[in-house]
Amino acid sequence: MGRTYSPLAGEPTTSPMGGVWSWLRGAMGALLVAAATGSGLVVFGPQPMHLAAEARPTSFASIDAVSTLEPPLPHPSPPPADPHAAVAVVSVGEISIPDIGLQSPLYEGIWETVIDVGPGHWPGTAAPGGWGNTVIAAHRVSHGGPFRRIAELRPGDVIVLTSTSGTFTYEVTGTDVVTPAAVSIADQHPGRTITLFACHPPGSAEYRYVVTGELVAAS
Repeated sequence: MGRTYSPLAGEPTTSPMGGVWSWLRGAMGALLVAAATGSGLVVFGPQPMHLAAEARPTSFASIDAVSTLEPPLPHPSPPPADPHAAVAVVSVGEISIPDIGLQSPLYEGIWETVIDVGPGHWPGTAAPGGWGNTVIAAHRVSHGGPFRRIAELRPGDVIVLTSTSGTFTYEVTGTDVVTPAAVSIADQHPGRTITLFACHPPGSAEYRYVVTGELVAAS
């Protein structure tokens, strides 16, 4: 337990440390450390309102640029040992890809049990809009084929994810074709990116068609 300081007669009524803490508070209040970079301003300590407004990031790129420490990356779960396990099917939001006419609920999991219902978010990868790589799988042909037209996507096309955290807009940056063993598509890396994948070619599970993108807006 701490000791209570009781001043003797004639002594000041403040704690002996009061002057030190007051000095520290004053010093911290006056501290302003700014590092000018090519993409933003790093500011520590209380700031005048006009400085705080000028230093406020206006995009995800600038938010990440002014951070002195990167957030920890997510840790993806391994592929399901039993893809047909009787797991719960839980909706975690929506996915919309206007250029291929897709509007669908988004579910948690990449078990066949889940993606038979609709696109599924790979557990342990970044949440929609989150730091890292958000990975989503869906069928190409069967069960409504949500990703039937995935190969039509081109750089600049838009992918929109909606969750309880907000609405997140990504732009397509590239495509690839990989084997089913290429679980590296779920790798996490600094940034805010998205990866979509589905069987390829349509009607075959020989390969996976992969679409990548990066976050450009949030609301």
